[in-house]
Parts: sequence; structure tokens; C-alpha cells
Amino acid sequence: MTGSGWKEIGLAAGLVILAAFVPLVTDGYWLSIAVTAMMYIALATAWTLFSGPTHYISLATGAFFGIGGYLVATGMSDYDISFWVMAAVAPFVAVVLAAIVGAATLRLSGIYFVIFTLGLAEMIRGLVSWVQNNFLGSRGLYVLTDFTEAHIYWMLLIIAAVVYLIGWLIERSRLGFAMKIIGNDEGVAKHLGINTAAAKVALFMITGYFTALVGVVIAPRYSYIEPNLVFSPELSFLVVIMALLGGTQRLWGPIVGVIPFTLIWETISVSFPNATTFYLGLSFLLIVYFIPNGFVGLVEKLARRRQG
Repeated sequence: MTGSGWKEIGLAAGLVILAAFVPLVTDGYWLSIAVTAMMYIALATAWTLFSGPTHYISLATGAFFGIGGYLVATGMSDYDISFWVMAAVAPFVAVVLAAIVGAATLRLSGIYFVIFTLGLAEMIRGLVSWVQNNFLGSRGLYVLTDFTEAHIYWMLLIIAAVVYLIGWLIERSRLGFAMKIIGNDEGVAKHLGINTAAAKVALFMITGYFTALVGVVIAPRYSYIEPNLVFSPELSFLVVIMALLGGTQRLWGPIVGVIPFTLIWETISVSFPNATTFYLGLSFLLIVYFIPNGFVGLVEKLARRRQG
């Protein structure tokens, strides 16, 4: 491993340690903002783990997140299963779904994959709502725990750190090398004997696991869970926009986009609640048109120009 590799992981560890002190120095509104930001950091980093090297725009975040939140609520409310048992089980359900969806759809490309992953969350939300309305007799489930905002923040921080560490290790593995080739030219990768489908499905499963785990951890914050809340298409778009804003060329890039966008999003949601959809669409257009490689890509481009 090179010195730069150790420097990167050391810097990441230092930032994690600093971030762990946030609940100790703030509370109330700003701690709530910190929890929201950490949730999106974990989700956007997991999204980048797959979409960064493959260049596939996945809108399945809402589906995996919803599976985690809804299953933990179902287990605790209907079957009196502990939170920790459901936290161990629910993400693996998402992994199975990711394997099935990945095997069936990752041969698609471009807009077809985007449409399918968006439809996946909507399909699951509709199916769960239909089952509840027709067979269970209720729409909502309760997730009652003793967790505080600080506890949820620390759990999300651990998830984000683990996702980053796994991504860092994958980048330096044979899988990471294969994904770089696939991202540059999938046809070349196939000619070199790389099983492109298996590599993409493997990453998609890892992303699905951690996205569902975030849904599990956030469920106690919501307390009351219903399909429209956890299987939210808006969540999928927010994660994509935040990741693209920061830049997906680097695994840590989404962090640069999550923090400012979360602050702006919270302000708009409170002050102009009817304008959120407009803001989402406008943000996506501006990012794609003006900074397609995100803030990180823009900074690196300017640095190369100065050196040249």
C-alpha cells in the first residue's frame, strides 16, 4: 500500500473521531440537522460505492431504505421481536432483493436501468400498502425504543465509516480494479475475461445492505412507520443529487455535497414547502449542466490547469 493510501485512511479516521463529538457539543435543532446530514452521508457514500465506478444511476435507494425501516417496524410491532434482531435480519432481505434485481437488470444500461430502479421502490410501496389495507387492517407501525438523537447519530456515523472503509478496501482489490475497467469500457472488460455482471451485482448487493441498515437505524427516529414515509422516491433523488453535487470520482466526494445541500434543503422545506419538487429538478439540471463531475471534479480540474 502506498503512503497516500495510509494518509487517506488516517485522515478519514481523524474526521470520524471529530464527527463523533458533535452530539456532545450541540443539541436540539442542530443535532437534528446533524442526524439528517449523517443519514445522507451514509446513503450517498453507499450509493457512490456502486454508481461511482459503474456510472449507473440507481434510484433504488428508496426501495432498500424502505425495506430496512419497514421490516424493523413490522418485527417490533407485530411480532415483538427486538430491534437488534431485526437490525441483523432486515439488511439481508435487501441483499437478496439486490441480487435478484441486479441479476435481472444490470444488463440494462442508461435510461432503462434508471426507470427500472425508480419503479422498484414505487412497486414495493404500492404492494406493501395494498397488503396492509386489505389484510392487516392498519397502515402504520410503531418503532418505540430508548434511542436518543445522539444514539442514532453515532450509529449512522459508524455505518458511514464502515461503508467508506469497505469502499477503500474494494478500490485496492481485484474487484475494484475490475470495476475501473468496467466503468471506462464494459466491452473491453468483457474481452479481458472479467465477469462484468457478477462484479456489478456484488457491488449492488453491498449497497443494498448498507442502505437498508440506514433505514433500520432511522426507523426509531420516525417512531411511526408507513409505506409512503419509508419507500419515498424523493429520498432516492436526494441521494443522487447530493452525491453528484459532491462528485462520485472519489468515495469521499458525496460528503462535500451532502452538508451544504442538507442545510439548503432544510431551509427550503421549512420556508417553501411547496417548492421542494421544483428545487430538486432545478438542482439536478444545474449540477448536470455546470458541474457534471461535482465540486471535487471541479476543484481537481482547476488544480490540473494551474499545474499545466
